[in-house]
Amino acid sequence: MKLRRDIFQAISDPTRRAILVLLTSQTMTAGSIAEKFDAARPTISKHIQILNECDLVEANQKGREIYYELKVEKMKEIDMWLAQFRAIWENRFNQLDNVLETLKKDNDEK
Repeated sequence: MKLRRDIFQAISDPTRRAILVLLTSQTMTAGSIAEKFDAARPTISKHIQILNECDLVEANQKGREIYYELKVEKMKEIDMWLAQFRAIWENRFNQLDNVLETLKKDNDEK
């Protein structure tokens, strides 16, 4: 049985997040991804492997090269999970705005 890695653990690493950002605009080989970092190529390959195991990227072989691309649907799953927290914070900020507006009105009346 192959265990899948947790996607949130995968995106917790800044290098892996940077790789995901690179892949938002184009498909890239591991070598072209590694060129963007100061880390050794095997280190970047390990990061790509983790992203692949989490289904955040997809590997497609074209000739002798393997190209990696972002799996947008999986990223949408992350966004949906985060949306619940975004809604909570937006509600809290709206409540804070209301409190501040009330304080401002009270202060203006004095």
